Amino acid sequence: MDGSRPGGQGPVGFTVWMTGLPGSGKSTLARLLEARLREAHGRYVEVLDGDEVRRGLSRDLGLSKEHREEHARRVSYVAKVLSRNGVVAVVALISPYRSSRVEAEEMIGPDRFVEVFVSAPLAVCEERDPKGLYAKARRGEITNMTGVQAPYEAPERPDLVVDTTRGTPEQSVDELISGLERLGKL
Repeated sequence: MDGSRPGGQGPVGFTVWMTGLPGSGKSTLARLLEARLREAHGRYVEVLDGDEVRRGLSRDLGLSKEHREEHARRVSYVAKVLSRNGVVAVVALISPYRSSRVEAEEMIGPDRFVEVFVSAPLAVCEERDPKGLYAKARRGEITNMTGVQAPYEAPERPDLVVDTTRGTPEQSVDELISGLERLGKL
C-alpha cells in the first residue's frame, strides 16, 4: 500500500497518536515527523500538540481525570476530521488513560489510527523536565501531574513503540517512518 486512495482520489489520511509521560519526547518527535512527512513523502500534515490545543480548544478544562478525557475526546474529533480529509494528523498528547485512547481509535477508525507509545522511564522524563513541571509537582506547587500525583496507563498493545532513550530524536523519527511503512501507511 502506498497511502493513496483507490481511483486516484489523493492520499489516505490517518492519525499518528503519540502517547507517553510528560517529557518523553512526544512534541519533539511530532515536529520532526511532521517535517519528514511533508518533505520526503509530500503529505499534508497537522500536528495536534496537547499543550497547544489546550490553550485554544480546551482552555476551559483543568487536569482532572474527567477533563483530561474530554480534552482527548476533542483532540480525537479534530484528528478524525483531518484524517478523513487526507491529512496526516500527528497527535502529541499524554492521554494517560487507556479508555481515552480506545475511544480515540473508535472515533477515528482503526484503519486510520496508529498508536505510538513514546517510551522513556519516569526518571529520564524528570531529568529532561523541559517545562519544570515535575519539579513543581514534587514541591506541591501543581497537582494532578501525570506520573507524580496522577497515573499514566501505558498502552498494552501499541502499534509502534519508540524508546527515546536509545538514540537521537532523528533516529526515533527514522524508527517511526519505518514503522509507518511496515503498517502500510506510507
